[in-house]
Amino acid sequence: MNFSLKDKVALITGASRGIGQAAAVGLAQAGADIAIASRKLPDLEKVAEQVRKTGRKCLPVAAHVARMEEINNLVGKVKEEFGKIDILVNNAATNPTMASAMDVDERAWDSIMNLNLKGLFFLSQAVARVMKEKGGGKIINVSSIAGITPDLLPVYSISKAAVLMATKVMAQQWAQYKIRVNAIAPGLTKTRFSEALWNNPDILKIAMGKTPMARVADPEEMVGAIIYLASDASSYVTGQVIAIDGGTTI
Repeated sequence: MNFSLKDKVALITGASRGIGQAAAVGLAQAGADIAIASRKLPDLEKVAEQVRKTGRKCLPVAAHVARMEEINNLVGKVKEEFGKIDILVNNAATNPTMASAMDVDERAWDSIMNLNLKGLFFLSQAVARVMKEKGGGKIINVSSIAGITPDLLPVYSISKAAVLMATKVMAQQWAQYKIRVNAIAPGLTKTRFSEALWNNPDILKIAMGKTPMARVADPEEMVGAIIYLASDASSYVTGQVIAIDGGTTI
């Protein structure tokens, strides 16, 4: 099986920390040159240094992928630097509220949906056009087990369920261009993004009670599945979701 990503170019969003940072370093170790994006360039520069230590190139680009003009600028810069994009990891996401479905307001809904769904879709579309020109590629969407089973974050759960359907739609429509689209669904993972959950003893107790492996994941534990989906080892896999959750969804 060929897990090598040698001579490939990967673009990873939300790459300044957490799963995105782990994916950037992991894909570089597998042989890919890396473009990383998030809103703050100084945070990206730290990750870029980690990537370069593997011997691969790294292009950090400040971009808010909920904004169409910044999506187009991001894709243009990566294409200009590397000439192609073989792999896209859609990891950028937000959840600015813990409000219940009864109490959440429109502003929070729009913030979540604009980044988690709209941004993901239109960045995928822009990258897919580049991939189509170059003969194909792989897109990996980072969903969540919250998109499979609702949890304490209702609008976030809705957005991540929508990501799973977007994955299937893109996989179905873009297979003809040799573009494979899959998703991973992480369980509770020890990132700054989810710190309000795993750092709360009451919430953590409930979460671990539902998790057969009874522990929180490390971001690096998501990387193996991402490499698999980005490589030729998964050459006949598209439209699928891999839950990486310590057994929570069972």
